[in-house]
Order: sequence, then structure tokens, then C-alpha cells
Amino acid sequence: MISDIKLRMGEALRLTAAGRLVEATALLQGLPHPATAPDTAAETSRAATPADRARQTIDMVRHATAEDSWSAPGFKTEQQDAVCDAAASSPQSTTALQGMLDRLRKGGTHQGGHCLVGGRPARAAAPVRKGARFEEHSYANEAGSRRYKLFVPSSYCADKLPLVVMLHGCKQAPDDFAAGTRMNELAEQQGFVVAYPGQSAAANCSRCWNWFNADNQLRDSGEPSLIAGITRQIMGNFAVDPTRIYIAGLSAGGAAAAIMGAAYPDLYAAVGVHSGLACGAAKDLSSALTVMRLGRQGEPPRPVARPVPTIVFHGDRDGTVNPLNGDQIIAQSKAGRRLNRSVSRGQSAGGTGYTRTVHTDENGVPVLEQWVVHGAGHAWSGGSQAGSYTDPRGPDASREMLRFFIER
Repeated sequence: MISDIKLRMGEALRLTAAGRLVEATALLQGLPHPATAPDTAAETSRAATPADRARQTIDMVRHATAEDSWSAPGFKTEQQDAVCDAAASSPQSTTALQGMLDRLRKGGTHQGGHCLVGGRPARAAAPVRKGARFEEHSYANEAGSRRYKLFVPSSYCADKLPLVVMLHGCKQAPDDFAAGTRMNELAEQQGFVVAYPGQSAAANCSRCWNWFNADNQLRDSGEPSLIAGITRQIMGNFAVDPTRIYIAGLSAGGAAAAIMGAAYPDLYAAVGVHSGLACGAAKDLSSALTVMRLGRQGEPPRPVARPVPTIVFHGDRDGTVNPLNGDQIIAQSKAGRRLNRSVSRGQSAGGTGYTRTVHTDENGVPVLEQWVVHGAGHAWSGGSQAGSYTDPRGPDASREMLRFFIER
């Protein structure tokens, strides 16, 4: 897992490169500072020029990363030091750091965690069965534009089929996510259309959905408007049943899926959240890092005004998004309703134990379902190794989500 220090360091480099030096310094306030005499520290804190603030930020970054000998993705330690030295000695520090940021976006990544910076090459999607299609499309509105992949099964004809919208996690892409979840294979078997919106590197250099920004938690605003627009575009261009449209996602995509369910209960019939967070759990990057690590503290996320059926998967050894967030998604979706609760335990074919909790309404209809996968980390349960961030040993989250959706 990438530590909080590294997350903050990466975002501080991005902010510094953008000239937002005050924000970069504020983001790093919780990190260890270079050793300085009291008078020197006080003098530094009074620095008013951009160059002074840049030097302070660079020193804090250097000190924070020196503790564990970590360097930015794509850099050797000595290269990173050279860039920092050049930036610290030049009033044009933002220009010097821009080159490092560009390489950071294109370089390798830490394999084990959810990072807000860095990149990961997309893996190829699984082969498409003859007669099926896996096409690339795009959608644009006032909030911007996004490309998406669309899987249409070989059984597609005049009959309207269900649609599942799949939101990938950080450092992933539509092809990679399709391969890892095996959702296309299941959709071919069961007769679903599947859409995979792709986050833009321009919107987030790790291709994370920006679930932690307040503007991206509202109906008809920012990224939710783009995802809903993609959904409606598919509804207009393909034979899709408007009463059987579902949305699911992993990690940042899971958090975005929870937002979409809350913001568009008239559009999505059910939601699947894997290793994600509740709608409104954070309002900015700093609070996002905290809630990822600890879960929402104090007042719980606000209840959803019109909750939709929701299924949650989360590994109880997830070191990137605290499993408490899964509990909070269920609590938010429950919205004070009196539901009957039943708990069962089992083991997957791969030997992974799990606890499954089902909440039913007064008619016995399941409206909430939670899977806690024991011993699992930050990965799609039961996924394929052809994609990233998967745990093939766990219960099949893709199949269980489709089963839950079909029950609506």
C-alpha cells in the first residue's frame, strides 16, 4: 500500500507544478519537516514569495520521502534529488517541477495501493465472442467529454436488454477493468449490455474518478453529469430496458457508483460498490485521504433521500480503503428504514471465507446486501488475473452483482 506520506507528496508535486504553492505546502503540514532552528522555522513560515514557498514545499517533500527511500514513479532517487535541487535553487521552481510531474504521469506505479498520482498501462481485454461487439464511443457535455467502451452481446436484437455501467478504479482503464471483472463474459452468457466509461488523464493523472470533490457529488454537475449522459446516450442508441439499468464500480469507481445511485435514483435500478466509499464521505483531497484510511469519523455520511438497492463487496484486510467504509455505505443506503437482516457464512471455491448479510423489506425482497471477504485486500473479488487489482480466490463479485441486479 502507498503510504499517506507518498500520497500527499505526489499531490504536492502536482499542486506545485500547477503554481498552487500555498495549497501544496498546506497539504504537507502533517508530514515531518526538515530539522531547522526555531528562528529559521519561523522565518520560513513567514515566507511570502512563490519561490520561498516552493523551496519550503520541496524541502518537506525531500525529507518525507527520504524516510523510506521512495522516489517518484519513473525516477531513480538521485534523479529526483537532482530535480529538487534544481527547483530549490531556481525562482522558476514550477517549471523545474513540471518535467518531473510529466514523467510521474507516464512512469511506473506502486502495485499495491490506491494512489492519486501515477499511471498504469492498460491491459488488453479478453477476446470477444463472434457476433458480440466491444466498441469505443464518446460523449460530451458542458462538463467535458469522456470516451467509453460498450459491450453488446451476440444475443442482442430487437428485445431490450439490461445495461450495466462499470466504473473502473484508479490506474485502470475500460479494457483492463473489463478483463479483470470478466463482466463481458458474464454479460454474453446472461444477455446484458455493459458500458465502461473511461476517466481522462487530464481530469486526474491517475485516472481516478474525482469522487472526493463536492462538485462531483451532485446531480447534473461535473463527472456525474458525464456518466449519466453516457448512460442516456446508450439508451437512445441501443435497445436497452430503461427499468433495468445498473451501475457498479471498484475503489474510486465504487465511490462514484454510490454517488450516481444517490444522485440519479430515477435512472439506476441498483448499485454495486466494491472497495468503495459512501456518497459525500469526503469533500476534498485531504478529507479523502483521512476517510480512506479511517472511515468517516464523527457524523456519518448523510442518508440518501431516495435509496436504491445496493450490493457491497469489501475485503476485511483492505489497507487502502478501510473496510468500515463498506459498513457506512450500507448505513447510508438503509436511510433509517426498518429492514429484516439475515447473516450467512461460506467459503469460495478458491478457499476464501466470507460473511454475507442480506437486508430485506417487509415483503421479503432483498434491498441491501453486504459481502465481507475475509483476508482479502484492495482487489475485485473473484476477478481474473488478466486485469489489475483482482483476487481470483474470492467469491465471484461480478456474478453476485449480476444476480442481485436481476432480482430487482
